[in-house]
Amino acid sequence: MTAEKPAPATARELGIAEQVALYQREFPTVDPQVETIVQTLSRVARRMTVAYDRQLTVLGITAAEWEVLKALVVSGSPYQLGPGELAKRLGLTPAAMTHRIDRMVTEGLVTRDRDEANRVRVIIELTDLGRDKWLESMRMAAVFEEELLQDVVGEDRAVLSAMLARMLRRIEESRPDPQARAADQG
Repeated sequence: MTAEKPAPATARELGIAEQVALYQREFPTVDPQVETIVQTLSRVARRMTVAYDRQLTVLGITAAEWEVLKALVVSGSPYQLGPGELAKRLGLTPAAMTHRIDRMVTEGLVTRDRDEANRVRVIIELTDLGRDKWLESMRMAAVFEEELLQDVVGEDRAVLSAMLARMLRRIEESRPDPQARAADQG
């Protein structure tokens, strides 16, 4: 008779307090309050990204495709941009943008046509399907975000929003990102 091997232990993520305590053990001058805030923000951002990606998967689109849809939507009606402008807004090379557009045309999310006024120019336009997927993703995100912030009510939301905006502004001013997309700088 052979004994069953125990199942391998599954790795667990350290609790934030536990992680900060370990940091303090190795780096005693670390400010535990600052580190707790930073680690919490990092985990919230990571988990939000996972949640949004899952929602997009349900809709059959990727985060990269959603970024293109967003750029077209925020450009305003008639939801058209040239591929060069899209690439610039998304911080992509023209080749990467072409590849992304190719997939999205195949999926029916956008169209690619020559500009009738300037036959050299190509226009990428949002389709009804692309707009519907973008709108549904926004509806799904709104529900998730309301759940996320359910314990932050009234004036606390305004305070949190202002504090986070100040933190973002400080990091953007002190450590500018040369790769930052134009959409993130407004």
